[in-house]
Amino acid sequence: MRHLIVIIFIVFSIKSTVSQTHEIGVFIGGSNFIGDVGATTYIAPNSPVFGGLYKWNRSPRHAFRFSLLYSNLEGDDLDSDDPRRLERGYNFENDIIEASLGLEFTFLDFDLHDGRNKITPYLFSGISVAHHDNFFFNHQGRKITENTTSLAFGIPMVLGIKARFMQHFVIGFEVGARYTFSDEIDGSVPDFDNEHPIAFGNTNNNDWYMFTGLTLTYTFGRKPCFCVF
Repeated sequence: MRHLIVIIFIVFSIKSTVSQTHEIGVFIGGSNFIGDVGATTYIAPNSPVFGGLYKWNRSPRHAFRFSLLYSNLEGDDLDSDDPRRLERGYNFENDIIEASLGLEFTFLDFDLHDGRNKITPYLFSGISVAHHDNFFFNHQGRKITENTTSLAFGIPMVLGIKARFMQHFVIGFEVGARYTFSDEIDGSVPDFDNEHPIAFGNTNNNDWYMFTGLTLTYTFGRKPCFCVF
């Protein structure tokens, strides 16, 4: 609950900056993890994700976008179709808080000031950082908490479709993959035990996670003189 309170506070504090055209709203959906523990299906939400987002529309074709999202990533080898994972039987949960910043590009003009309802596909990418707990599995397969945390930097790759309705609202649906530069989210590569390494899985592949869900934003601000870039 404290994570939700922080997200709501940040989202609504952004609303005080009024210039050009802005959007502020929420994201709600499901998450799933892709790594060394659990299933490897790319889109298979098994845990809720929610948070807030803000967009600054710099032209009818692109906007700067910031989001702050929370989810409890889950992985269970028993959900996999890999016989080795089924035999191993590891499972984990890991709370993450992700902040992302980047550029959203629409395939069609999405001018929010011409008074017409419209729809367009879009792409979003940039950089993300996820705060998560650290843990590892000992030689008996037991999950051991390290009582430390780490930051997993990554690249969000999002494909979606959005539509304007009524006068000030935009609704969208998107599927977003996060490729991280970390292999620690599922506890498969702890970074402390050099004498008795207990890493497992494919150490050449980093962790991924997916966010799939709906966005709902409220638009506000004066009609802009859009930039040319």
